Order: sequence, then C-alpha cells, then structure tokens
Amino acid sequence: MAPRKVTDKKATEDTKATKSEKKTAAAKTKTTAKETTSESKASKKVSKDAKATTTTSDSTTTGNTNMSDTPAMEIKQTTTESGQKTNLIRGKFPQYNPAADEDYMSAAQLEHFKLILKDWKLELMNEVDRTVDHMKDESANLPDPADRATQEEEFSLELRARDRERKLIKKIDKTLETIENDEYGYCEDCGIEIGLRRLEARPTATLCIDCKTLAEIKEKQFRN
Repeated sequence: MAPRKVTDKKATEDTKATKSEKKTAAAKTKTTAKETTSESKASKKVSKDAKATTTTSDSTTTGNTNMSDTPAMEIKQTTTESGQKTNLIRGKFPQYNPAADEDYMSAAQLEHFKLILKDWKLELMNEVDRTVDHMKDESANLPDPADRATQEEEFSLELRARDRERKLIKKIDKTLETIENDEYGYCEDCGIEIGLRRLEARPTATLCIDCKTLAEIKEKQFRN
C-alpha cells in the first residue's frame, strides 16, 4: 500500500501545480487584456485630440471650416533673433502688420501679396515639370501586367493632381491681374474688404467670409 500513497501524493501535487499554473496564466491574460484596453483608450484619446487640433487649425486659418475655394497657405509660427514671435507664410514671408494709419491695400500690401503669389506659382510650375520628367523616366514597358496596371494608376493620380495645379496656376495669374488693376482685396459680391489675414491664408480668395459661407450654404441646398 505504501507505493500507492506515494503515487496519490504525487498526483495531488501535480494537480495543485497545474491549478497554480492556470491561475498564473489567467492572471497574465487579465493583465494583458487590461493593458490592451488602456492602450486602445489612449489611442482613441490621441485620435480625438489630433482631430480637434486639425479642426481648430483649419478654423483659425480660414475663418470658416467650410472655406474650400483654394488650398490654404501654410502658416508657421517662428521666433526671431530678438525673441519676438512671428508667423511665416509658406515658411518664407512674415505676416504683414500694417501701420495704424496705413490704407487698406496700400502699395506695400499689394507687393506683399504679389511676392507670395509669384512664389506659389513658381513652386507649382516646378512640380509640374518634375512630374513630366518623372513620367518620362518611369515610362518603361514593364513585362508584368500587374506592374503595368500599378504604374498606369500612379500616372493617372499624378496627372489628376497636376491638372488641379494647372487650374490653380490660371487662378493665380488672374489674381495677379487684379493686383495690377488695383482691384485686389475686395469681395466680388458685396464689395467690402476681404481682410489681410484671410488673403494671407488664401491669396486667391475673391469673396469675403460672409459671402463665401452664404455661397456654400446655397450650393448645399441646391445639391440636396
């Protein structure tokens, strides 16, 4: 009978060890689940914060989140050597700060916007040229049909983007004409001042914020 007792005792110890291992595994699984849940919540919070930041940035730049007439200029805040903070349009041009007695759309202000528009146009034209050169270099006759289909899709997307940029170049040229004719900076619908900050965000804007908002509301109603 002695060997049987030893066997029973060993079986009991094995059972206890198995239960202990199961408890440990369950505890680890529970901890991992909690960590995963915490990471998921943190990820959602970061996503919400990023979305809120983007919305605030769009609203600040355009004055209205629905302003989609032209792409908004990139405006970055930087610190000068003297320690003063200033905003740079396209990373190059400081925001214009008119004098207290300076007239709206003075010669200096018109020159300011002319420089921004010409620099923007030059960048777009260089981008178009780069696309043409890229398509010439990559226009090899690929033997694999899947590779050819992928290449054609990439070319199609690039051409679509360049087509939008060509239309934008025409709009910039038209805006430069209004500067030369001293008609720049005033709303085409109501005739009031569009405003320096809105024009710096969207140099090709032709409507003030109120008229642009009203036009978009009418457009939505027409679509519905």
